Amino acid sequence: MSWHLALSVDRTAGHPLTAQVRENLCRLIDNGTLQPGSRLPSSRQLAADLRVSRSVVVEAYEQLSAEGYLTARHGSGTKVAEHLGSYAGGSALTGGHPEPGHTAARWDLRTGKSDVSSFPHQEWIRSMTAVLTAAGGTELGYGPPSGALRTRHVLGQYLGRVRGVRTHLQDTMITSGFAQGLALLCRVLRDRGHETLGVEDPGHPGEREFITSAGLRPVGIPVDDEGLRVDLLERSGVRAVLTTPGNQFPTGARLSRQRREKLVAWARAVDGYVVEDDFDGTYTNRSDVDLALQHLAPDRVVYAGSASKVLAPALRLGWLAGPSELMACVEKMRIGWDIGCSGVEQLTFAHFVSTGAFDRHQRRLRTEFRKRRELLQDLVPHHLPGAEIVGKTSASHAYVRLPPDVDEAALTKAARTRSVLIHGGGFYAMEEHPRPPSLVVGYAAVDSAGLQESMAELGTAYREVRGRGSRQ
Repeated sequence: MSWHLALSVDRTAGHPLTAQVRENLCRLIDNGTLQPGSRLPSSRQLAADLRVSRSVVVEAYEQLSAEGYLTARHGSGTKVAEHLGSYAGGSALTGGHPEPGHTAARWDLRTGKSDVSSFPHQEWIRSMTAVLTAAGGTELGYGPPSGALRTRHVLGQYLGRVRGVRTHLQDTMITSGFAQGLALLCRVLRDRGHETLGVEDPGHPGEREFITSAGLRPVGIPVDDEGLRVDLLERSGVRAVLTTPGNQFPTGARLSRQRREKLVAWARAVDGYVVEDDFDGTYTNRSDVDLALQHLAPDRVVYAGSASKVLAPALRLGWLAGPSELMACVEKMRIGWDIGCSGVEQLTFAHFVSTGAFDRHQRRLRTEFRKRRELLQDLVPHHLPGAEIVGKTSASHAYVRLPPDVDEAALTKAARTRSVLIHGGGFYAMEEHPRPPSLVVGYAAVDSAGLQESMAELGTAYREVRGRGSRQ
């Protein structure tokens, strides 16, 4: 079939035609013009359209296939790789911004991904079938803006059982993922006179951008091996802070018991709030788990979580559990925002939790992620000699501290040329602080085989960078 493609070359540019074809195709894929699965003309057809030698297009196609941009099968033609769909687009909060010039890659070791391949399709279908079979006018009609009563009841029981969260039905809200919960909280805080929100440094860069768009100014609070520096928080002048006490993102530090108590005392002293982002409580080994920070102070801590990392982001299921007077304001804000999430999916989730399917799914995930973590602990010293994994071992990513002579930026750039997307520690930093070079290796969306392959390529880039450094 004669496929058309909006592509051109400039014969006066003094730039090789093969490079032009390759770079122009890269640009079209990176900016989303050519979407995953898009069919491309045959090399013969494109060469005829561009009026160039067929070898020019063949070489460009071969290079792009080797780099993971294209796939080619006999009888099926050439297509944009399907897997690139998980890398393109997205919001600031999910970290979905494209990488400049190299969005497409074979392996994506960036954080913020979910293992959607493990989604429990059959158990979810059984729960949804049960809900729809029993659904009447109430279940299929408009529900309360804070969420279906049944879902909030089941969720409250679940959070109390597995995370020690102390909440009541009226103080719990179902949101469209963590993103909507954070947006609602930011706007309520702004209306109550807050101009700033403390955030961990290093921390999630997308969250900082998101907070700014919600009308607050993020103020970086450094972290160390014991988590958030509460002493520096006390000097910052903020009256609310967003934190990941169970497993600091991205360093893996766990907020010490002493600092937990100091953080709660600070919130009471300034008449402020702590927003607890429990982003990876699912992956924490049950024998090595602290209760949620909210357990210490339900009157000052807003507990926030979602099903995005453990089930699938597409479900858009998140939750807040906070102080009564604050949650009443959040509910009023929500009424003017939307009229709630999908009631059917909320009730499906409640059934999924109440039948034990959610617990079973989490056990399977914890087992799989523990295997990947243990594999990574073996791969790091083998492929990155001199580097070490620091922090706790419960998350879906690892913070890898590099030797001081490694150029972090050069390493991540070299990794991209070997079709590996990965961020260095500097990507997550808000302020310039002296720190050892590091990598943050996300393995939620990479299975064991992919982890071995990607780390081998990363190791090659590592040796190249260290070799260049030793020659300078």
